[in-house]
Amino acid sequence: MSRVLPLVGALLVFALIPALLAHFGKGYFYQIANLALIFVLLAASLHVVTGVAGLLHLGHAAFYGVGAYTAGLLASHFDTTFVLTIPAAAVVTAAIAFLVALPTMRLVSIYFAVATLAIGQMIYLVLLNWVSFTNGPNGVLLFGGLSVFGIDLSSPTATYFVVALVVVASLVVIHRISHSYYGNALRSLREDDQCADAMGVRTVAMKMQAFVISAAFAGVAGALWAHTTGYIAPPDFDFAESILILSMIVVGGLGSLPGAIIGALLLILLPEFLRPLGDVRNIMVGCVLFFSILLLPRGLFGEVSALALVRRQLGDAWTTDAKGRGVGWR
Repeated sequence: MSRVLPLVGALLVFALIPALLAHFGKGYFYQIANLALIFVLLAASLHVVTGVAGLLHLGHAAFYGVGAYTAGLLASHFDTTFVLTIPAAAVVTAAIAFLVALPTMRLVSIYFAVATLAIGQMIYLVLLNWVSFTNGPNGVLLFGGLSVFGIDLSSPTATYFVVALVVVASLVVIHRISHSYYGNALRSLREDDQCADAMGVRTVAMKMQAFVISAAFAGVAGALWAHTTGYIAPPDFDFAESILILSMIVVGGLGSLPGAIIGALLLILLPEFLRPLGDVRNIMVGCVLFFSILLLPRGLFGEVSALALVRRQLGDAWTTDAKGRGVGWR
């Protein structure tokens, strides 16, 4: 039973969805599938710092943009391959996040949120106005299709598989981080950082680590966006995108990785399904968000349900203490 859900998920992502996309054969559906996967990764990355560590981050889209511009500029100016731009985007974004975290990690509550909002807007304005480097509002155009080790993967199906592989691998890493002793320590920061500090947890260092890890995965998502669309511009990474990503993890369930995935799929796919309704679809999406928060304040798949699912799936790998209480994944 412990392998059933991963197997079902793998079959869905790597078999059923590609078959449906190939059946319909329209590039638009491939774009929607890639976009949904990228935002699943963005929601999962924000889950680390906001859902698990409890830090309200309002500038996540800015790091998404740093990753996209890192990949875009390397690919367009230096003809860097996809295999190198993905780790480069992660490293550059993590480095910038580390510099950002140095003066902000001692802030708490709304003060940290406002600080990240300000930093996100600063990065957005840099992307918009540093014309000599980022090409400003004209954006960056990537030439050539997607290729890995000289193999042409520019076809819609091949591109989907590359995006799906990177996203699934990233989700596995985030899952291991979230459901481990380290993840439990991050949750202690969310619940009571002063108590955690008194118990010997290095609260500031762990907050910085969570912030940097989250930004690194956002950078990977940005690189995927740059390569799949072939064009990036500052409006793709403004404040509204940060609020959209935050809404995904809130609607799905704070602290729940499955909830973050469900929230991302809901907020990306629902507007597309409602497109025949025209402008009314925005009202419908708003109503769905409102009533989901009103009726399910813990989210569509809350943290308690997610942790119970993880414990059932991991079985003996979920370690217990002397009193039989679950303490985390070995």
